Amino acid sequence: MPQNSRLPSAFAICSNAAVLQQQTLNRPTSFSGIGLHSGNPVNMTFLPAAANSGVRFRRVDLEGKPEIEARVENVSETNRSTTLARGNIKIHTVEHVLAALAGCGVDNAIIELDANEPPIADGSAREFCKMIQSVGVVAQEEKRKPYTVTEPIELELGETLMTLFPGEGLKITCTSADKRGRFTQFYSTEVTPEIWERELSHARTFCFYEEIEYLIKNGLIKGGSLENAVVIREDAVLTTEPLRYPEEFVRHKMLDILGDLSLLGRPIRGHVFAIKPSHAANCELVRRVVAQIQKPMRVAQTFTPPPAKSVAVAAAPSEELTTGDGAMDIEGVMKWLPHRYPFLMVDRVLRMDGNRIVGAKNVTINEAYFQGHFPGHPIMPGVLQLEAIAQVAGILMIVRAEDQHQLAYFMSAENVKWRKPVLPGDVLVIEVELTKVRGRIGKAKGVCKVANEIVSEAEVTFMVRNA
Repeated sequence: MPQNSRLPSAFAICSNAAVLQQQTLNRPTSFSGIGLHSGNPVNMTFLPAAANSGVRFRRVDLEGKPEIEARVENVSETNRSTTLARGNIKIHTVEHVLAALAGCGVDNAIIELDANEPPIADGSAREFCKMIQSVGVVAQEEKRKPYTVTEPIELELGETLMTLFPGEGLKITCTSADKRGRFTQFYSTEVTPEIWERELSHARTFCFYEEIEYLIKNGLIKGGSLENAVVIREDAVLTTEPLRYPEEFVRHKMLDILGDLSLLGRPIRGHVFAIKPSHAANCELVRRVVAQIQKPMRVAQTFTPPPAKSVAVAAAPSEELTTGDGAMDIEGVMKWLPHRYPFLMVDRVLRMDGNRIVGAKNVTINEAYFQGHFPGHPIMPGVLQLEAIAQVAGILMIVRAEDQHQLAYFMSAENVKWRKPVLPGDVLVIEVELTKVRGRIGKAKGVCKVANEIVSEAEVTFMVRNA
């Protein structure tokens, strides 16, 4: 068991009177090390942040110091760790840092990095907790807005089973094991700042010896060593020190769960039951919490009579369908795009600002492709969602060029993911950000949503040429 000293009084604020208020750091604090997967040296600084701003990562090594919000909408990869992305800017292995902030009760903070991955330290969140303890936390005037789970959420993803039940605080119950059932461990605990620091934050990351070759071949764990990870080989545990907890492996899984849950952007009140959790399942659970939060709003909108003179508002199932600068109706869309029935995948542009554009497609049962995809079970083809992203990106590129006599040719797509089916009656909202322009070649990151839930995403490349 770890030896823990008495928590500083500034840190103890987390669980007392200020629990109803948002909190941030008292002052900046820094730490340097190497990234686990990248192996790159990195300097990291935690900074105080304004109320309601949440947690943000800032890449100070890149031009413009771009920021990425720690929100599940920005999760791009979940293989062995959680990666956030905005356009072509990425931050890998964010879960340990996020767990430390969430566990210590920090709602708002900026994390500055001069590389693409936080330092791994000793493979746990212990050093990050020490950073927070060294400067303390301060209460802010704005109230904290935790979400209390209203009904159970169940999830099955591969070998992972997860259920989130309503609860008064946050509690995690977890069972972990490898595919062969080795080192099966169980642990359950409430999560408060004191319990987090004492019972979970010291648990180190681990892997099985037979996984190492695969990880290295896939460009991972370049910074891994027995100084920052525990390696399991058959029945032996390879480590530079004794295990810190009898159930250190499952406690580290719970540490990861806490970090990934913080991607909701607000504290959760509920009881998580997890069997063989993974980053992919953790993030999917957060997405389902988001859907539960939005469900009452969608129901209310369903039964609310439409305004007498506003067809657009009556049809909107979410706040994303409100229009703004740069909006255009179908006639405006057809001025900029040459596509026509049955291949025009954009009904209107909701807003356009700088390098960002949001379009919408009303998916109806009259779509020609529903005749064969699939009879009796109509689903919008994923490739047509990809085409919608490309068409919306093309509108943005052509409008920027201010030449209606140009065409945007789709060249390639990368990191394509289809998450949920799109059905007749859905309104597909297509959000696109132009990430790079070089001459007539453009690259963009696109996301398709239905009722604020991501259904597909991709990075597309296209060329603008004269018609």
